[in-house]
Amino acid sequence: MSTTQSERLRGLLEPLVAARDLDLEEIEVTPAGRSRVLRIVVDSDEGVQLDECADLSREASQVLDDSDVMGGAPYTLEVTSPGADRPLTEPRHYRRAVGRLIKARLHEGGDVVARIVAMDDTGLDLEVPGVKGRKPTTRRVAFDEIAKARVELEFSRKPAKQDVTQGETIDENDESRANGENDENKEEA
Repeated sequence: MSTTQSERLRGLLEPLVAARDLDLEEIEVTPAGRSRVLRIVVDSDEGVQLDECADLSREASQVLDDSDVMGGAPYTLEVTSPGADRPLTEPRHYRRAVGRLIKARLHEGGDVVARIVAMDDTGLDLEVPGVKGRKPTTRRVAFDEIAKARVELEFSRKPAKQDVTQGETIDENDESRANGENDENKEEA
């Protein structure tokens, strides 16, 4: 895609995406036979719902049809959210990954697999899992030390300690209500 077309597409689409409190992550035009595929990738701190993608697709389609930015050749429009394997390149990507396991390749040549515990403007606080029964260790990595990074998929992740401690305490009556009982139907012993 030419820089001019890319800039024009971004100029048309960014206001539509921003109006929905989403971030425009990527615009990609690829050939597909006699036509092309225009892929718009959007994201937000809360994630992106399918309905949001559908609504944005309809609105973007109308704006694109009213302009000549795609020229006369046919194209297919795809509005999507980033995949799980997308690279972490912006501070907002790392912010959205707090609590998740990442794999980062460092400029010094080594890799680190660790959970993001916190982040600030300069880098990440990581928890490196212990090996062979050892306790996890903490490590600070500055953004400028990271050559590339991605979220690691976890299929059997244990709940984080903070999830357990921040949960509500359920008393006996609340537990009864959660099980479909109410106070009037309880038998007294």
